[in-house]
Amino acid sequence: MNIHEYQAKSLLRSFGVSVPQGGIAFTSQEAREVGETLEGPLWVVKAQIHAGGRGKGGGVKLAKSLNDVSSYAGQILGMTLITHQTGPQGRLVRKVYIEEGCSVDREFYLSLLIDRTTSRLTFLASTEGGMEIEEVAKNHPEKIIKVSIDPAADFQSFHGRNIAYGLGLKGDQVKEVIRFAKGIYEAFINLDASLIEINPLVLTQEGKLLALDAKMSFDDNGLYRHQDLENLRDIDEEDLIEHQASLNGLSYIKLDGNIGCMVNGAGLAMATMDIIKLYGGSPANFLDVGGGAPRERVTEAFKIILSDPHVKGVLVNIFGGIMRCDIIAEGIVNAVKEVDLHIPLVIRLAGTNVDLGKDIFNKSGLSIIALDDLAQAAERIVKEVKETA
Repeated sequence: MNIHEYQAKSLLRSFGVSVPQGGIAFTSQEAREVGETLEGPLWVVKAQIHAGGRGKGGGVKLAKSLNDVSSYAGQILGMTLITHQTGPQGRLVRKVYIEEGCSVDREFYLSLLIDRTTSRLTFLASTEGGMEIEEVAKNHPEKIIKVSIDPAADFQSFHGRNIAYGLGLKGDQVKEVIRFAKGIYEAFINLDASLIEINPLVLTQEGKLLALDAKMSFDDNGLYRHQDLENLRDIDEEDLIEHQASLNGLSYIKLDGNIGCMVNGAGLAMATMDIIKLYGGSPANFLDVGGGAPRERVTEAFKIILSDPHVKGVLVNIFGGIMRCDIIAEGIVNAVKEVDLHIPLVIRLAGTNVDLGKDIFNKSGLSIIALDDLAQAAERIVKEVKETA
């Protein structure tokens, strides 16, 4: 789950991480009122969407007066902000964050994430603040500093010193980095985060570190422990179909293709998408119904796939272990009848009660193509979709 910048900064502040003062606004008048509570003579007006690159898209403005604060907020609110992370469709801006300006001496990059190679929490830092870290890694990998945390020891002062020395900081600035990094680490651990990114992290002319921007993502599997974080979810920033799927206990990710996929098991789902590509097709989604989904969840999964107007055919690939094939078959038949399906449907079933599942399909009276071999099923759905295009 992602949250907005202003929410991330509020959480980080509670862990002792220094952030500029600011407030949220939904109208230009509210923006001015927030600006009046902050010290000038410089304010920053920021669009709040779940995407980076806002400044390049016109979603971040520097205001030198309260009139500018109000004017810029009016320009940004209601705009469709397009960045490299939103895609060409962009995101509608519904709120802006008004923040105090500061005197910047140097800019850095700092993040904390899980390094899959070492299975440890790892700080990434760079002197190239304000730039996309992917570009830095590609063009200047020597400028990225990695500091891994041993889970048996937790964060120690020497971790902060290594970051500070890597950024070329000295004296009291090193103490600032230690304090700052410790706060980020404690926030990550206590909130079940999956990413905390500060870009840029700035050193002010007064020698203080400030998180000028902040991005936080959380492990969905840990949200049951954090109802306060769940309440920060902004449904307007999420794909509506993906949100509906999550409410039904389904793992669904929308993709750009036209062949809907319903599979049980993440690994099998990835293999299914790969084999569709192998035969010249393009998957429209990743959807894992889980190992023991009830009939109702299967029905809902099928309806969610078909709610995507780009889907021109559906491939169901089920291996019945915990999930019985007859349960899957009943759910599919119910869903097809309910949505009045008019696109090709190819199903590959294998495993527990597979013969019962096939019998259900045969007696349904529906136009269902049931095959035993996955390669044949993938080739067939690609062919059917191309013929009906």
